[in-house]
Amino acid sequence: MSEHPRDRFDLIPDAAAEAAFVDAQQRGRLHHAWLLCGVEGSGKATFAYRAARRLLGAAPNPSRGPLGADSYDPVSRQIAAQSHPDLLVLERLVEGGKTKKSISVDQARDLPEFFSKSPSQAHYRVAIIDAADDLNLNAANALLKVLEEPPERGVLFLVTHAPGRLLATIRSRCRRLAFPVWPQHALEEMVRNRTGVSSAEASRIAGMAGGSPGQALALASGATLEADQIAQDWVNAEHVDRAEALAIADKFRGAEGQERFETLMERLIAAVKVRALEEGASGAKWADLWTRLSDLPDRTAAINLDRADVLAGALADLQRTKAARG
Repeated sequence: MSEHPRDRFDLIPDAAAEAAFVDAQQRGRLHHAWLLCGVEGSGKATFAYRAARRLLGAAPNPSRGPLGADSYDPVSRQIAAQSHPDLLVLERLVEGGKTKKSISVDQARDLPEFFSKSPSQAHYRVAIIDAADDLNLNAANALLKVLEEPPERGVLFLVTHAPGRLLATIRSRCRRLAFPVWPQHALEEMVRNRTGVSSAEASRIAGMAGGSPGQALALASGATLEADQIAQDWVNAEHVDRAEALAIADKFRGAEGQERFETLMERLIAAVKVRALEEGASGAKWADLWTRLSDLPDRTAAINLDRADVLAGALADLQRTKAARG
């Protein structure tokens, strides 16, 4: 499992964004709602937790960036334990080992009650919505009511990977902070420093991450790299080894099996996409396969399909695509 943003202390998502936030706070011009925009994994949620620690009173540690703090600080410990009374986090719930598709209106209705109370330990009350893209329509409208009447000494952080999908009335009431993708060399350096992998492996991981530090850290796990190699072999080999595929599918049972399935499908989809781009104008069949495979993980979870059967079907589709080109 990748590290949760609330547990990250040595990753600075974007120094310019952090400096802008610190400047607004120091000048007494702290906006009540911040829209954190960028590709998934670009550090938006990490920034939100770093800013929350500052607002809730964690002692600054400048060596860790403009919003740096130490993990052993009492405020940091409370946030890590999800027990700080002045912090509310809205994210998709996990029930029965499955993550819900959206943030419900019942969750969003906790916001008005939370902000109606005065801070109990800090100068502010802080809410993090990760991600605002996951709010269903009723939940978005409940959030809008809070934004229309800004809470005194209340600050909201809205993480969004696709701000254009949010209600315009929500976007217009927030101050926007953009988180750019990271350059290849910066990702390589971060991966080497945080994981200790070789320069060659760091370069490979950075190339797969699409400018996202969060994605790079997830890819740096041994299981993800193994899944990526398997997916690339399947896409590039003339035939898929059925015995290998069956052995892998046998490990798809239970909660850990779900994670293995999702990781392998994610890397297979990525490998097919790369192949489609490499083929250029002649890669229409690969592009069609990429489109079909992209829907499979969500459909599998939504209607509880057998993961082994889904993988077998995906590999058969892959083989047909290869044969169609011959």
